[in-house]
Amino acid sequence: MADQPRRPRTLNDARTEAEAAFKRSTTKVAEAPPKQAAIPGVREQVTLRIDQEVLEWFQEGGPGWQDRINEALRKAAGK
Repeated sequence: MADQPRRPRTLNDARTEAEAAFKRSTTKVAEAPPKQAAIPGVREQVTLRIDQEVLEWFQEGGPGWQDRINEALRKAAGK
C-alpha cells in the first residue's frame, strides 16, 4: 500500500463557509439604544457628589435647595 499524502483541509471548504455564514447571520451587533430627545422641563434623577459645605449652604435656604442647585448649574453652563 502506497503512502498517499492526506488531503489538507482548507479553510474554504463548504462546512467552514457554512459555519462562518451562520455565525455572521446570528451574531448581534452591540448598539447603544438611540437616545431619546429631551422633553423640555422634564428632570432626570442622577447621583451627584458635591462638597458637604456646598450642600449645607444650599440647604440653609430651606425648601427648594435642589431647585437652587439646579439654577446655579444652569447659570454655570450658560443656559
